[in-house]
Amino acid sequence: MKAIVVFGAAVAATILGLGFVLTLAFRTPEDRTAIAASGAVALVVQLFAFTVARLTAKSNYLAGWVIGVALRFVALIAFAFVAVKGLALPAPAALISLATFLFISTLLEQKLLTL
Repeated sequence: MKAIVVFGAAVAATILGLGFVLTLAFRTPEDRTAIAASGAVALVVQLFAFTVARLTAKSNYLAGWVIGVALRFVALIAFAFVAVKGLALPAPAALISLATFLFISTLLEQKLLTL
């Protein structure tokens, strides 16, 4: 449980920092809304993927990692259809920010799986 909380805090801090940097490139209010939505989705997806990886790490590390990668990929594709098409968020800001959040916060996962 401690590792999940630490990972969640690290991911939230990463998303906030990267979100600020992305708002320098995407300046409109709609872009900022898309970045915030992407951050919320990334946090939920990363916490779920980390929990799955953590639960399967001792018995089958590779299976947990593959499930996490597949989950992130499906989340990105689903977000493209739901957020961009359904909610009419700007596609560049929404998808670039989500992909960035997922990629960078995935790099933190390896260090925190061993806690």
